[in-house]
Amino acid sequence: MGEKIEFAKKPAGGEAWDVVIIGSGPAALTAAIYTTRGAASTLIVGGENWGGQLMLTTIVDNYPGFPDGIQGPDLMKQMRLQAERFGAEFIQKNASFVDFSKKPYIIRTSENEYFTKSVIIATGASNKWLGAIGEQELLGRGVATCAPCDAPFYKDKQVAVVGGGDSAMTESLVLTKYANKVTLIHRRGEFRASAAMQKKVIDNPKIEIKWNTEVKEIVGKGKVEKLVLMNNKDNKLTELEVDGVFIAIGHKPDSDLFKGPIEMDEQGYIIVKDHTKTNLEGVFVAGEVHDQHYRQAITTAGFGCMAGMDALKHLDKEVPVW
Repeated sequence: MGEKIEFAKKPAGGEAWDVVIIGSGPAALTAAIYTTRGAASTLIVGGENWGGQLMLTTIVDNYPGFPDGIQGPDLMKQMRLQAERFGAEFIQKNASFVDFSKKPYIIRTSENEYFTKSVIIATGASNKWLGAIGEQELLGRGVATCAPCDAPFYKDKQVAVVGGGDSAMTESLVLTKYANKVTLIHRRGEFRASAAMQKKVIDNPKIEIKWNTEVKEIVGKGKVEKLVLMNNKDNKLTELEVDGVFIAIGHKPDSDLFKGPIEMDEQGYIIVKDHTKTNLEGVFVAGEVHDQHYRQAITTAGFGCMAGMDALKHLDKEVPVW
């Protein structure tokens, strides 16, 4: 038997938390597992719609440890239970205000104010959506956003990708390894992706490109069956039968709450210094709110581990050995 784990305790009235984690996806919950096991009192401000993008997915086949796959919401529930088992306090409220001008830092929700010695920002990023009819209703039923996650489900099928940047090119190329045909739909007459990525797509015989085309409606009963397309040059409507459609028109980091005190790039992604540190002492960042490249549950969990360990070091607490 291993040694007994001493769970972190909730601070007494007026006392500052060791760590407040803002967010509740894989990065946030993994960070909480590490901070609580390191005996740091940990509060997760998880949001009213907690769990991140995995709450909108169905089967997850590429997260290690689940040989038969696991439903996205089930994976997040397991992570939350694990963090809470080690003593993390979870509140299902949105953070509405932060004050990083003095220590202890202040995190505020609609109901309470919390003082903390350190903060881990793990708010993630949101997909940009088309706003087409049927898009949200069929999300997870053929409407998808991650080809590396879902491409194997479309073996020998026909799919579409919407977008014109590097992400859309990458999604299309990944899908060609499985699908019979990939239709790349772009609302303009030229791509904004890099020349190298454009060439790979244009040269791929499995990819057909529809220029100056917009998706007006995604149609299906329980799953995607076809798209209603409009040519924005002549406003002509056509239909395209597909088994799935991947939306790749960009992401928006959920960082608005931190604008001002926290350094960001022009897109709003938080700038990382020395692995997980921000420009403010004791404020760390993990996951897609800074990571534009990988965007995988396992990598965001890895960033959460790093942020949790860095927060413990900042607090001069011992990092637990697994």
